[in-house]
Amino acid sequence: MTRRTVIRRLEDHPNFDEVLSVLAMVAHIRDEDLPRLAAAWANGPVVAAARSAALSPDSPLVIEVLAAFEALVALFEDDLRGEADYVTVDPALTRVALKAVRDAVAAAYARPVLSRTEHAALMRPWRSVYPVATMAEPDLGPQAERVKALFAVLPRRAARCHDQGSRALYDDLVDRSFAGENDRADARRAAFSAAVLTSRRRAWALLRRSAAELLSRPCPTCRVPAATAETLREVERVQSLRLDAACALLVADALPDACTDLLVQPVSSLVPLQRDPSS
Repeated sequence: MTRRTVIRRLEDHPNFDEVLSVLAMVAHIRDEDLPRLAAAWANGPVVAAARSAALSPDSPLVIEVLAAFEALVALFEDDLRGEADYVTVDPALTRVALKAVRDAVAAAYARPVLSRTEHAALMRPWRSVYPVATMAEPDLGPQAERVKALFAVLPRRAARCHDQGSRALYDDLVDRSFAGENDRADARRAAFSAAVLTSRRRAWALLRRSAAELLSRPCPTCRVPAATAETLREVERVQSLRLDAACALLVADALPDACTDLLVQPVSSLVPLQRDPSS
Protein backbone atom coordinates (compact mmCIF):
# COMPACT_ATOMS: atom_id res chain seq x y z
CA MET A 1 0.00 0.00 0.00
CA THR A 2 1.36 3.42 -0.96
CA ARG A 3 2.14 5.54 2.08
CA ARG A 4 1.66 9.27 2.14
CA THR A 5 4.68 11.46 2.81
CA VAL A 6 4.10 15.15 3.53
CA ILE A 7 6.94 17.32 2.23
CA ARG A 8 6.44 21.06 2.04
CA ARG A 9 9.78 22.21 0.62
CA LEU A 10 12.19 20.71 -1.87
CA GLU A 11 15.02 21.35 0.58
CA ASP A 12 13.35 18.91 2.99
CA HIS A 13 12.88 16.17 0.39
CA PRO A 14 14.58 12.89 1.41
CA ASN A 15 15.48 12.30 -2.25
CA PHE A 16 16.75 15.86 -2.72
CA ASP A 17 20.04 14.88 -4.38
CA GLU A 18 18.40 12.80 -7.10
CA VAL A 19 15.74 15.44 -7.76
CA LEU A 20 18.41 18.08 -8.12
CA SER A 21 20.61 15.91 -10.33
CA VAL A 22 17.76 15.20 -12.78
CA LEU A 23 16.65 18.84 -12.92
CA ALA A 24 20.23 20.05 -13.33
CA MET A 25 20.88 17.64 -16.18
CA VAL A 26 17.88 18.75 -18.24
CA ALA A 27 19.68 21.83 -19.57
CA HIS A 28 22.64 19.60 -20.55
CA ILE A 29 20.59 17.26 -22.76
CA ARG A 30 22.30 17.21 -26.15
CA ASP A 31 20.67 16.71 -29.51
CA GLU A 32 22.34 13.30 -29.82
CA ASP A 33 20.85 12.27 -26.46
CA LEU A 34 17.25 12.75 -27.62
CA PRO A 35 17.08 9.70 -29.93
CA ARG A 36 18.73 7.59 -27.21
CA LEU A 37 16.17 8.67 -24.63
CA ALA A 38 13.36 8.02 -27.10
CA ALA A 39 14.66 4.57 -27.93
CA ALA A 40 14.94 3.67 -24.24
CA TRP A 41 11.41 4.76 -23.36
CA ALA A 42 8.48 2.37 -23.62
CA ASN A 43 5.09 2.44 -21.99
CA GLY A 44 3.50 -0.59 -20.40
CA PRO A 45 1.29 -1.61 -17.47
CA VAL A 46 4.10 -1.44 -14.89
CA VAL A 47 5.38 1.92 -16.10
CA ALA A 48 1.89 3.37 -16.44
CA ALA A 49 0.96 2.26 -12.91
CA ALA A 50 4.19 3.69 -11.52
CA ARG A 51 3.55 6.99 -13.30
CA SER A 52 0.02 7.13 -11.93
CA ALA A 53 1.36 6.64 -8.40
CA ALA A 54 4.10 9.23 -8.91
CA LEU A 55 1.63 11.86 -10.07
CA SER A 56 -1.10 11.13 -7.56
CA PRO A 57 -2.31 13.94 -5.28
CA ASP A 58 -0.57 12.23 -2.35
CA SER A 59 2.80 12.33 -4.10
CA PRO A 60 5.22 14.86 -2.54
CA LEU A 61 5.43 18.29 -4.20
CA VAL A 62 3.39 17.11 -7.17
CA ILE A 63 2.59 20.74 -8.09
CA GLU A 64 6.34 21.36 -8.49
CA VAL A 65 6.54 18.28 -10.70
CA LEU A 66 3.83 19.61 -13.00
CA ALA A 67 5.58 22.99 -13.10
CA ALA A 68 8.79 21.20 -14.09
CA PHE A 69 6.90 19.47 -16.92
CA GLU A 70 5.72 22.86 -18.15
CA ALA A 71 9.25 24.26 -17.98
CA LEU A 72 10.55 21.25 -19.90
CA VAL A 73 8.16 21.92 -22.79
CA ALA A 74 9.23 25.58 -22.84
CA LEU A 75 12.90 24.58 -22.87
CA PHE A 76 12.40 22.32 -25.89
CA GLU A 77 9.80 24.44 -27.65
CA ASP A 78 11.91 24.92 -30.79
CA ASP A 79 12.75 21.21 -30.92
CA LEU A 80 9.08 20.26 -30.63
CA ARG A 81 8.06 22.63 -33.42
CA GLY A 82 10.88 21.46 -35.66
CA GLU A 83 10.69 24.52 -37.90
CA ALA A 84 14.08 26.14 -37.23
CA ASP A 85 17.09 25.28 -39.37
CA TYR A 86 19.18 24.47 -36.28
CA VAL A 87 16.79 21.72 -35.11
CA THR A 88 18.38 18.43 -36.15
CA VAL A 89 16.19 15.86 -34.39
CA ASP A 90 12.78 14.73 -35.62
CA PRO A 91 10.18 16.40 -33.36
CA ALA A 92 8.40 13.05 -33.03
CA LEU A 93 11.54 11.58 -31.44
CA THR A 94 11.88 14.62 -29.20
CA ARG A 95 8.32 14.20 -27.95
CA VAL A 96 9.04 10.59 -26.95
CA ALA A 97 12.38 11.57 -25.39
CA LEU A 98 10.66 14.16 -23.22
CA LYS A 99 8.34 11.44 -21.93
CA ALA A 100 11.44 9.70 -20.59
CA VAL A 101 12.59 12.96 -18.98
CA ARG A 102 9.18 13.56 -17.40
CA ASP A 103 9.13 10.03 -16.00
CA ALA A 104 12.57 10.62 -14.45
CA VAL A 105 11.47 13.91 -12.89
CA ALA A 106 8.30 12.30 -11.52
CA ALA A 107 10.21 9.30 -10.17
CA ALA A 108 12.81 11.44 -8.41
CA TYR A 109 10.19 13.56 -6.67
CA ALA A 110 7.92 10.62 -5.82
CA ARG A 111 10.63 8.24 -4.58
CA PRO A 112 9.31 8.28 -0.96
CA VAL A 113 5.91 6.92 -2.07
CA LEU A 114 7.08 4.53 -4.79
CA SER A 115 8.22 0.96 -4.48
CA ARG A 116 11.72 0.12 -5.71
CA THR A 117 10.20 -1.52 -8.76
CA GLU A 118 8.07 1.52 -9.60
CA HIS A 119 10.96 3.95 -9.15
CA ALA A 120 13.28 1.78 -11.25
CA ALA A 121 10.71 1.43 -14.04
CA LEU A 122 10.30 5.18 -14.38
CA MET A 123 14.03 5.95 -14.07
CA ARG A 124 15.30 3.21 -16.40
CA PRO A 125 15.28 5.18 -19.70
CA TRP A 126 16.96 8.17 -18.04
CA ARG A 127 19.63 6.08 -16.36
CA SER A 128 20.35 4.23 -19.59
CA VAL A 129 21.55 7.55 -21.06
CA TYR A 130 22.79 9.25 -17.87
CA PRO A 131 24.01 6.43 -15.61
CA VAL A 132 25.91 8.76 -13.28
CA ALA A 133 24.05 11.41 -11.29
CA THR A 134 25.56 14.86 -11.62
CA MET A 135 24.91 18.26 -10.08
CA ALA A 136 26.45 20.11 -13.01
CA GLU A 137 25.10 23.62 -13.49
CA PRO A 138 23.83 24.69 -16.91
CA ASP A 139 26.54 26.02 -19.19
CA LEU A 140 26.33 29.76 -18.62
CA GLY A 141 29.51 30.42 -20.56
CA PRO A 142 32.78 32.02 -19.42
CA GLN A 143 30.82 34.95 -17.97
CA ALA A 144 28.79 32.69 -15.68
CA GLU A 145 29.59 34.64 -12.52
CA ARG A 146 28.37 37.86 -14.11
CA VAL A 147 25.17 36.15 -15.20
CA LYS A 148 24.64 34.91 -11.63
CA ALA A 149 25.37 38.38 -10.24
CA LEU A 150 22.66 39.85 -12.43
CA PHE A 151 20.18 37.16 -11.42
CA ALA A 152 20.96 37.72 -7.75
CA VAL A 153 19.65 41.29 -7.86
CA LEU A 154 16.59 40.73 -10.04
CA PRO A 155 14.16 39.89 -7.20
CA ARG A 156 15.15 43.05 -5.31
CA ARG A 157 13.59 45.21 -8.00
CA ALA A 158 10.16 44.03 -6.82
CA ALA A 159 10.60 46.36 -3.84
CA ARG A 160 9.91 49.38 -6.06
CA CYS A 161 6.37 49.54 -4.66
CA HIS A 162 7.76 51.00 -1.42
CA ASP A 163 11.50 51.53 -1.91
CA GLN A 164 12.33 54.86 -3.54
CA GLY A 165 15.70 53.71 -4.83
CA SER A 166 14.18 50.71 -6.58
CA ARG A 167 11.38 52.89 -7.91
CA ALA A 168 13.81 55.40 -9.38
CA LEU A 169 15.87 52.65 -10.96
CA TYR A 170 12.77 51.05 -12.44
CA ASP A 171 11.63 54.35 -13.94
CA ASP A 172 15.12 54.84 -15.35
CA LEU A 173 14.96 51.43 -17.02
CA VAL A 174 11.58 52.26 -18.52
CA ASP A 175 13.10 55.38 -20.08
CA ARG A 176 16.13 53.47 -21.34
CA SER A 177 13.92 50.82 -22.94
CA PHE A 178 12.79 53.29 -25.60
CA ALA A 179 16.31 54.07 -26.80
CA GLY A 180 17.85 52.05 -29.64
CA GLU A 181 15.08 49.47 -29.84
CA ASN A 182 15.88 48.43 -33.42
CA ASP A 183 19.59 48.11 -32.67
CA ARG A 184 18.85 46.02 -29.59
CA ALA A 185 16.57 43.75 -31.62
CA ASP A 186 19.40 43.14 -34.10
CA ALA A 187 21.82 42.49 -31.23
CA ARG A 188 19.35 40.08 -29.62
CA ARG A 189 19.11 38.09 -32.86
CA ALA A 190 22.90 37.99 -33.08
CA ALA A 191 23.07 36.79 -29.47
CA PHE A 192 20.63 33.97 -30.13
CA SER A 193 22.64 32.91 -33.19
CA ALA A 194 25.69 32.79 -30.91
CA ALA A 195 23.71 30.65 -28.46
CA VAL A 196 22.95 28.19 -31.26
CA LEU A 197 26.59 28.09 -32.38
CA THR A 198 27.85 27.53 -28.83
CA SER A 199 25.19 24.89 -28.05
CA ARG A 200 23.73 27.14 -25.35
CA ARG A 201 20.30 27.70 -26.86
CA ARG A 202 18.62 25.63 -24.15
CA ALA A 203 20.53 27.53 -21.50
CA TRP A 204 19.24 30.67 -23.26
CA ALA A 205 15.64 29.43 -22.92
CA LEU A 206 16.26 28.45 -19.30
CA LEU A 207 17.67 31.89 -18.47
CA ARG A 208 14.76 33.72 -20.03
CA ARG A 209 12.19 31.57 -18.25
CA SER A 210 13.99 31.76 -14.89
CA ALA A 211 14.47 35.52 -15.12
CA ALA A 212 10.83 36.06 -16.05
CA GLU A 213 9.76 34.04 -13.00
CA LEU A 214 12.04 36.04 -10.70
CA LEU A 215 10.82 39.34 -12.09
CA SER A 216 7.17 38.40 -11.66
CA ARG A 217 7.47 37.57 -7.96
CA PRO A 218 5.67 39.86 -5.52
CA CYS A 219 7.51 42.25 -3.26
CA PRO A 220 8.87 40.18 -0.32
CA THR A 221 7.92 42.95 2.11
CA CYS A 222 4.51 44.03 0.85
CA ARG A 223 3.52 40.62 -0.53
CA VAL A 224 1.81 42.25 -3.48
CA PRO A 225 2.86 42.22 -7.15
CA ALA A 226 5.12 45.22 -7.72
CA ALA A 227 3.61 45.73 -11.18
CA THR A 228 0.09 46.44 -9.96
CA ALA A 229 0.24 50.19 -10.64
CA GLU A 230 2.11 49.94 -13.95
CA THR A 231 0.90 49.07 -17.38
CA LEU A 232 1.72 45.59 -18.63
CA ARG A 233 3.68 47.10 -21.48
CA GLU A 234 6.01 48.95 -19.11
CA VAL A 235 6.72 45.78 -17.20
CA GLU A 236 7.40 43.87 -20.41
CA ARG A 237 9.84 46.54 -21.61
CA VAL A 238 11.85 46.42 -18.39
CA GLN A 239 11.81 42.63 -18.34
CA SER A 240 13.05 42.58 -21.91
CA LEU A 241 16.03 44.79 -21.01
CA ARG A 242 17.01 42.53 -18.14
CA LEU A 243 16.54 39.30 -20.06
CA ASP A 244 18.56 40.63 -22.97
CA ALA A 245 21.43 41.54 -20.64
CA ALA A 246 21.52 38.07 -19.08
CA CYS A 247 21.45 36.36 -22.47
CA ALA A 248 24.14 38.65 -23.87
CA LEU A 249 26.42 37.72 -20.98
CA LEU A 250 25.62 34.04 -21.60
CA VAL A 251 27.21 34.22 -25.07
CA ALA A 252 29.61 37.13 -24.57
CA ASP A 253 32.54 34.96 -25.67
CA ALA A 254 30.91 34.40 -29.08
CA LEU A 255 29.26 37.79 -29.56
CA PRO A 256 30.87 40.98 -30.90
CA ASP A 257 31.70 43.37 -28.08
CA ALA A 258 29.45 46.02 -29.62
CA CYS A 259 26.42 43.71 -29.41
CA THR A 260 27.23 42.66 -25.86
CA ASP A 261 27.63 46.26 -24.72
CA LEU A 262 24.42 47.31 -26.43
CA LEU A 263 22.41 44.67 -24.55
CA VAL A 264 24.18 44.91 -21.18
CA GLN A 265 24.67 48.67 -20.83
CA PRO A 266 21.00 49.58 -20.14
CA VAL A 267 20.98 47.48 -16.97
CA SER A 268 24.55 48.14 -15.86
CA SER A 269 23.22 50.18 -12.94
CA LEU A 270 21.60 47.04 -11.47
CA VAL A 271 24.91 45.46 -10.58
CA PRO A 272 28.57 46.12 -11.46
CA LEU A 273 28.87 44.39 -14.83
CA GLN A 274 32.19 45.73 -16.00
CA ARG A 275 33.89 43.70 -18.67
CA ASP A 276 35.61 40.62 -17.39
CA PRO A 277 39.36 41.44 -17.40
CA SER A 278 40.13 37.90 -18.57
CA SER A 279 38.09 38.38 -21.77
